[in-house]
Amino acid sequence: MSQVTGDAAQDQRPPCTVGGVWTQERQALSLSARSVKDGMLHHLEFTLAELPGHVDSVWVPYEALALAVRDRLFERWVKTQESYYASDAKRVYYLSMEFLMGRTLGNALINLGFYRDAAKAAHELGYDLEELREAEWDAGLGNGGLGRLAACFMDSLATMGIPAHGYGIRYDYGIFHQRIVNDEQVETPDAWLRYGNPWEVARPIDRFTVQFHGRVHQYMNEQGKLINDWVDAEEVYAIPYDTPIPGYGNDVVNTLRLWGAKATDEFDFRHFNQGDYQGAVIAKDQSENITKVLYPNDNFFEGKELRLKQEYFLVAATLHDIVRRYKKQYRMVDEKLGLKTFEHFSQKVCIQLNDTHPSLAIPELMRILVDLEGLEWDEAWAITTSAFAYTNHTILPEAMERWPVDLLGQVLPRHLQIIYEINARFLALVRARYSNDDQRCRRMSIIEESEEKRVRMAVLAIVGSHSVNGVAALHTDILRNDIFREYAELWPEKFNNKTNGVTQRRWLLKSNPSLSALINDSIGDRWVRNLYELKKLTPLAANAEFRAKWQAIRLANKQRLAEVIRRQYEKRGIELRIEPASLFDVQVKRIHEYKRQLLNALHVITLYNRIKDNPNGDHLPRTVIFGGKAAPGYYIAKLIIRLINAIGDTVNADKDVGDKLKVVFLADYRVSLAERIFPAADLSEQISTAGTEASGTGNMKFTLNGGMTIGTMDGANIEIRQEVGDDNIFIFGLTAEQARLLQGRYNPWNYYNGNPQLQRTLDMIKSGYFNKGAPGLFQPIFNSLLHGGDRYLLLADYASYVDAQDRVAAVYRQPDLWTRMSIMNTANCGKFSSDRTIAEYAKEIWEL
Repeated sequence: MSQVTGDAAQDQRPPCTVGGVWTQERQALSLSARSVKDGMLHHLEFTLAELPGHVDSVWVPYEALALAVRDRLFERWVKTQESYYASDAKRVYYLSMEFLMGRTLGNALINLGFYRDAAKAAHELGYDLEELREAEWDAGLGNGGLGRLAACFMDSLATMGIPAHGYGIRYDYGIFHQRIVNDEQVETPDAWLRYGNPWEVARPIDRFTVQFHGRVHQYMNEQGKLINDWVDAEEVYAIPYDTPIPGYGNDVVNTLRLWGAKATDEFDFRHFNQGDYQGAVIAKDQSENITKVLYPNDNFFEGKELRLKQEYFLVAATLHDIVRRYKKQYRMVDEKLGLKTFEHFSQKVCIQLNDTHPSLAIPELMRILVDLEGLEWDEAWAITTSAFAYTNHTILPEAMERWPVDLLGQVLPRHLQIIYEINARFLALVRARYSNDDQRCRRMSIIEESEEKRVRMAVLAIVGSHSVNGVAALHTDILRNDIFREYAELWPEKFNNKTNGVTQRRWLLKSNPSLSALINDSIGDRWVRNLYELKKLTPLAANAEFRAKWQAIRLANKQRLAEVIRRQYEKRGIELRIEPASLFDVQVKRIHEYKRQLLNALHVITLYNRIKDNPNGDHLPRTVIFGGKAAPGYYIAKLIIRLINAIGDTVNADKDVGDKLKVVFLADYRVSLAERIFPAADLSEQISTAGTEASGTGNMKFTLNGGMTIGTMDGANIEIRQEVGDDNIFIFGLTAEQARLLQGRYNPWNYYNGNPQLQRTLDMIKSGYFNKGAPGLFQPIFNSLLHGGDRYLLLADYASYVDAQDRVAAVYRQPDLWTRMSIMNTANCGKFSSDRTIAEYAKEIWEL
């Protein structure tokens, strides 16, 4: 065949079919610097109507580059989705109220494998890639670990080529921005969409109608079947916005679909014609409030109607979308074969509930199958339980969702009926199994028969799923043996463990490029897709030259973080310089009493007192870095933030202390800031009360980057200890069992009166030492520990924690030993890849 080039070649190419649509074959867009540069210029001119020389804002060239990268993602995206249909693949649907994605550009460039070429393309147009990346707003659609886990899972699903769709909510405002003003947290809205989002594709034609309120009209049809019609309901449109999620190095691009609320009536002319202009749009505004803002998580459930509407909005739109996609694939096949449309459903659909929030999906699927598709109850229930799997992330009882029956009945009248029917059939099973044990039935019922009847959503999720998993070995044991013991006795085969993981693509390859390059040069790059490959670093811990390189990279990372700290404090009007050679002692996570940032603060005061008592003593220089947000209504958590900053004001200004101790609170902790923090941390604070943290994923990110853990035997800390070895971690405090046994007879005053060092520290907080201008400000903190019973056992663990911190200081004084331990932490964290976690879900739960 003769070769033809240019337009003639395009004209002579035969058309091909993709999904039944006639298209023209063409060359795929190149990933070369020249091609990306051309793509940027194209979008600058034809999409954004700009020319390079006339652009003043860094957002415009960022958007042009994002669109050029998106073009290349789209090619792979379309082919990926078509391949799933062609291969008749079983699909995973991951439902989560939160997706803490962070920034997309850098991750997309890493996974597509042309970061350097993109940097070159930007440079040739006069731009710096790092500056363009900084222009992107974090997609902060999550409060912390739950949403970030969902983001890591999406990366792993695509990298492993698993047909998957993520489903969440496109909140107009994500997790609030946090500023520190006069030591206090001040919240400001996170308008992350103010300039638009170049990565998403709106698909209004694929919208669904979601209903609320109304009533159920029951009648017998001509065939004598009872019909339940949900009528007189309020309606709102769910509009899908799709974001491509690329796998690493495999051309697979999966989909994250986020739903936005849109009023069914844009404008009420009845009000408008009467001169009521505000009334003309008020219904529209109320409808669209459903996806306006992300609820901050303070781990305390409150029955708010808007939150209930958000949860149902997500599951209703998602379930209709899943059914639509399924019927698109199988209706034609079923009609030809004469089979029922839903006969294949449980073999082709897996729906994973990420925590309890989406558990309304269970009665919603039953409503679709029974009310809309006409299936009999038993057939619909068999399909539903086969399709759903439930991941629990919650140990704290007060965080368990328990919706008031009256509220749920008002907002979702048909669903309450379905839940009652599910419960009646479930309790019949319990009675049959346990000889009509009324007390057991009362304890296990989905409906809590208390003063105010409530629907226990975690129980609904257990009853309606074929799999229930915890997210760390200890957490799963607590679920089996304590919180859900009677359900595990009834269905032992349902309960299983899937220890969480994080994606090494973002949390090492992207966030720590220097260390990644050293690892690649030393053992190759197969670890990027198989984290167990890092085990090959083990013998290098004994190599002095390798240790020196490791130390140099870590010091450079610490210097960069010190500059971030300096700039942030400068904006607050404070001059703060950090010594990079000091021990970087880091605790970054949501501010909550059970996570015990307060215990860390008590240790800081203890160190401060030691320095003040002996200013000329040999004190290890230490920089204690805090970061995290408190839910706006969480009074004690916000007061803890204020105390930490007040301690910092005192310590950082004290000339006796100098560089021996610095206290930092990094405001507005988020994914992009975390990417600077994890590579620079020497010590990772994972100090929650044993038995309260489900897993944790920050602990894994620190370990991956060579940070040492100081922690309790809680969550995944236990498994980190098993992997890295007792000699490479600093464990302290009560075990979960010891904490449980202590709770009934715990008296915090015994620890206060029995430890002069602790008593002095607490008295300083009580007396106003750190808040001389506001006497009594921190009295509630003192009261919560001593008069309030110290629920999270800070005082019981204080002495052990201080001893462990002294061991940390002794080891850090030995740089070679510390570096060996750092290398061993990275080398032994293979288990904590989200790839491993997803592989276990795929094999043991989803049966792919």
